[in-house]
Amino acid sequence: MNPTAPNHFASGQVTFLGAGPGDPGLLTLRAVEALASADVLIADPQVLDVVRVHARAQVDTPLQASADEASIPADVPALRDTANLVMAAARAGKRVVRAVTGDPGLDGYVAEEMLACAAEGIVFEVVPGIAAAVGVPAYAGVPLRDAHGTDVRFIDARTADERCWTEVGASDATAVVSTSLDSVAAAAGELVSAGRKPDTPLTVTVAGTTTRQRTWTATLGSIAQVLKAAKVLPSADGGQPVIAVVGERSAAAQRERLSWFESKPLFGWRVLVPRTKEQAASLSDQLVSYGAVSHEVPTIAVEPPRTPQQMERAVKGLVTGRYEWIAFTSVNAVKAVREKFEEYGLDARAFAGIKVAAVGEQTAKALVAFGVKPDLVPSGEQSAAGLLEDWPPYDPVFDPIDRVFLPRADIATETLVAGLIELGWEVDDVTAYRTVRASPPPAETREAIKGGGFDAVLFTSSSTVRNLVGIAGKPHNVTVIACIGPATAKTAEEHGLRVDVMSPEPSVHKLAEALAYFGAARRDAAIEAGDPVTRPSERRPGSRRRARS
Repeated sequence: MNPTAPNHFASGQVTFLGAGPGDPGLLTLRAVEALASADVLIADPQVLDVVRVHARAQVDTPLQASADEASIPADVPALRDTANLVMAAARAGKRVVRAVTGDPGLDGYVAEEMLACAAEGIVFEVVPGIAAAVGVPAYAGVPLRDAHGTDVRFIDARTADERCWTEVGASDATAVVSTSLDSVAAAAGELVSAGRKPDTPLTVTVAGTTTRQRTWTATLGSIAQVLKAAKVLPSADGGQPVIAVVGERSAAAQRERLSWFESKPLFGWRVLVPRTKEQAASLSDQLVSYGAVSHEVPTIAVEPPRTPQQMERAVKGLVTGRYEWIAFTSVNAVKAVREKFEEYGLDARAFAGIKVAAVGEQTAKALVAFGVKPDLVPSGEQSAAGLLEDWPPYDPVFDPIDRVFLPRADIATETLVAGLIELGWEVDDVTAYRTVRASPPPAETREAIKGGGFDAVLFTSSSTVRNLVGIAGKPHNVTVIACIGPATAKTAEEHGLRVDVMSPEPSVHKLAEALAYFGAARRDAAIEAGDPVTRPSERRPGSRRRARS
C-alpha cells in the first residue's frame, strides 16, 4: 500500500445529486437510492421538499429552509456556505448527499465543492439530474430540436458576455436562455442587437415542471409588452428564474399543439380531499395525474371500541375455527384486527384455513402488508354492494362452517350484513373501531376553505361533508363541490353547498375522473370564448386577494 495515498475509508463520501427542475417525479432511481442511505442531506432550498421525502427519518438536514421560506437571488449560488457543511460532514465520516436544482454539471454551483473533495481525497460521485434548460421546455411543449437538426445553444444570461450574445445572435440556432422574469426583455434585446430579427418567436416559462408553471408566447420584440399586458410585470416576484426558448420551434402554433402539461384538465387546481393521507393515497395520485395539487384533511379520527370484549371474543374465534370467512371493509378494519393480533402475540398465520375478503384495492394492499393475500376482492365496483356481487352463497356441502366475521366501524351501514344473511351466511357483526370527528385543521387551511383558496372539494361520504363543515367551516361558493353519490350530494345541499359534479358510480376514482371531465369542459369553454384559462379560485367576486397555488 502506498502510505502517501489518501485513506478513502477514514472519511465519508459525498454524492452530488441533481434533483431536477421541480417535479418530484423527475428524480432518477439512482438519486432515490442515494437519498435513502444518506446520513446528511444538504439541499438547495428550491428542491429540499422534493428530496427530503426519500431520505431516512434520522437524516441530518443542517439547512432546513424550503423554497417557500427562502428568498434567494437568481444571480448568486443558492447557499454560499454549503461547501463548509459538506466538507465538515464528510470529514466526520458521514455519507453526504448534496442535492442541487436541475443537474450538478449544468445548473449547480458545486464544481468548487467537488474540487475540495478531490483535494482532500474524499470519495465523491455525481448523480446527473434533468437540467432545467432541458426539462422546462419539454414540460412547456417546446421541442428544442427536430428532424432538420437545428443547433441548440444554452445561455446563462447572468454570466453571458458580449461575445456569447454575438455568436448566438448571428446564428439561427435555437437559444435556451436561463434568466429571471424581469430580465427577459433585456436578454431579448441583447439577441436583437446581436442580429436576431425582432419577430423571432420565443416562449418564456416560469416555475417549470411544477403545477405553478406558466408559459407566455411572444416574439423578441414584443415580450416586454406581453408580460406587461398579462400583468406579470412589474412584480415583486420578478427575480424568479425562467427559461426562455428562442427560435422557430417555439412558435405559438407549435406550442398550442404540444402543450401537454399546462393543458391537463385540472392543471394547478388545489383540490381538498377530506380523508386521511393513507385513505387518500391512490386518489391523490390520480388527481396529480390530472395536474392537480391534492391536499388531504382528515375529518375523522379512529378510536378503539368502548367495549372491547366483543372484538376479543371474535379474534379468539378466528384461532379456534369459528369462522369460514372474515370480511374487511376498510383499511382501518385491517389495522384494528392487526393491533388486536399483536396484543395477543398472534400474526398472519392465525388466518390459516380462513377465507379472507377485502372490499377494495386499498384494503387488499393493507392485508398484503400484514402478510395476508385476500381470497376475494370485488371484480367490479369496490364497495359493499360490489363485494356481495362476487360473494358465493353458503353451501352446506362445500362450506363446513356457515359463519362470517365482519369487523367494521361503529357507523357502518347494514348493506353487507343484510346481503350476507340473504346468501345464507351467519354474520358476527363486530364493532372493531369507532370513528369520531377529527381535530380542526391548521388555521391556514381553515381560512383557505372558507375564503376560496381551494378550487375543488371531493366529498366521498355524507360524514365527510358533516365533519368538514363542523371542523373547518363551509367551503366558499366559488369552490367546485364534487360528490360521490346522491346521498352525499343531498347532505352537501342540506349544508348550503352547490353540487357541481356527481360521480356516475360510487367510486372515488370515478369521482376524480368526473371532476377531471368538469375541469376539461371548463377549460374548453374558456378557450372557445377567447377567455384566459383560470382556476375557480382565481375568479372570486369581491375578493381582495388571489389564492395561492
